[in-house]
Amino acid sequence: MKLVIIPLVLMVIFSLKLSAQTKENQDKKLTHENHQSEFGIAFSPVYFTNEKDIAFGMHVHYVYNIPNSKVGLGLGYERIFDQHKHNTFGLEAIYRPVEKLSLSLSPGLTFEENDSKPNLALHFETSYEFEVGEFHLGPAFEFAIDQEDIHLSLGVHLGFGF
Repeated sequence: MKLVIIPLVLMVIFSLKLSAQTKENQDKKLTHENHQSEFGIAFSPVYFTNEKDIAFGMHVHYVYNIPNSKVGLGLGYERIFDQHKHNTFGLEAIYRPVEKLSLSLSPGLTFEENDSKPNLALHFETSYEFEVGEFHLGPAFEFAIDQEDIHLSLGVHLGFGF
């Protein structure tokens, strides 16, 4: 339960910071609307709720940002370095309700080394971005569910807009 509370508190703090920004400052900053595409990668410890185990995880994605909208679509891949050799491939839909906050939904298929058939999976991810030129860096929280387990992760997202 503590793993869920910490990211929620961080998101509230970041949201308060967002609401304190002035329109003038927001207009001066580079926006995702200026980037047609984005390549992102995230690293995090991953906690499996059924197995009560922690492993290292990595997520990569490519997203095409729809012009003049807050929506992006793309493809994602997650690898968790555990005994199951967990690999998930999915479609990505990203929504940015405010400039630096991203909410992602990714339905996909999970493949594991000892399982002959893939499992359906659904990933929810949120990240908050600090922009440095064409790059953005910030915390990311993920909740994922498949037929075998649920996993949670809190890590770092690094993205490149082009």
